[in-house]
Amino acid sequence: MNIQLEKMKQNQECERRKRIAEEKHREWVQKKTEEERTERKRKLSKEMAEKATRELEKMQLQEKADVKYKEWLKKKRAEEAEKKKKEKEKAKEREAELQEKRTRSEKIFKEWLQNARNKPQPALNGYGFPRGKSTGLY
Repeated sequence: MNIQLEKMKQNQECERRKRIAEEKHREWVQKKTEEERTERKRKLSKEMAEKATRELEKMQLQEKADVKYKEWLKKKRAEEAEKKKKEKEKAKEREAELQEKRTRSEKIFKEWLQNARNKPQPALNGYGFPRGKSTGLY
């Protein structure tokens, strides 16, 4: 009977240790899963923060690029307007020069025409040539 009681005590002790071990294992597994969950949450929040930072930097870079492009475009348009203005001025100057040249040439032509009317006509049969042709040896 003592042996049976001992065996029963040993069995009970063994069962109790098993239960305690299983309980500790369950607690450890639960603790581990909780730690993993918190670690995943921390990593996810860190990734989200980094992503938000990258997006913000990207947006700022895009805004800077847009501002620089607008400045460049404004400068380019101003240069083009200045170029067109200079071309128009040159065209006006050329037109003015041509007009001045025309008026000068018309004036000179009219003077020449007036002077040509007043000039005496050359003799048709001058210098011993009858009818303007040579008749032979002299």
